[in-house]
Amino acid sequence: MKTIGVLGGMSWQSTQVYYQLLNEGVSARLGGLHSAKIILYSVDFDHIERLQHAGEWAELGRLLRDYAQRLEAAGAEGVIIATNTMHKVAPMVTPHLNIPLLHIADCTGEVLLEKKVRCVGLLGTLFTMEDTFYSDRIREKYGIDVLVPQASDRQLVHDVIYGELCLGTLSPQSRQRFLAIIDSLAASGAEAVILGCTEIGLLVKQTDTAVPLLDTTEIHALAAVDWALKT
Repeated sequence: MKTIGVLGGMSWQSTQVYYQLLNEGVSARLGGLHSAKIILYSVDFDHIERLQHAGEWAELGRLLRDYAQRLEAAGAEGVIIATNTMHKVAPMVTPHLNIPLLHIADCTGEVLLEKKVRCVGLLGTLFTMEDTFYSDRIREKYGIDVLVPQASDRQLVHDVIYGELCLGTLSPQSRQRFLAIIDSLAASGAEAVILGCTEIGLLVKQTDTAVPLLDTTEIHALAAVDWALKT
């Protein structure tokens, strides 16, 4: 079993879910008392969030490069960034590592191909929905069209992520608003919707809607388990 390096704390609310899923995944595959080999570097998200909203992406790339190198030096054999938004700086990180980085959009794209989805909706932070680092990767590598909500809905999703979900607040009202946005994406042609922020899966579950949902936290964690156990 290979050792998984996790860059987490962005936010810790979803990182704890990653930790649980990684261990549950290894236990389910190997049985007995087996658990995942994990090295976790958890950051102070307040500092990261301030840099995000200040547009300091070069500095964020430098920070994550440093954190990932620390994971490698500590013995990690591969790295996952436990957040969708911070994959914006993945190109600033991977050239400085001698170990693989499992990109969350690639893991999600592979699942979309398996499910034969040709048009998908995307929910996430404004950075994920409005920048092209995520949607372009899905389009160009996997040939899948990507839809995002209208501007007011994008802002609502972003505000709920930072103002509620990252603080551990799960509001029934926000859940209903998210479900309405998911229905709107489906009405616009989305065959499924990517929960493209690792906290959204805390609020919205597949049991809440008939629209197929792709929880990127679960997808990413289970892809890391597959990688770690591959001989």
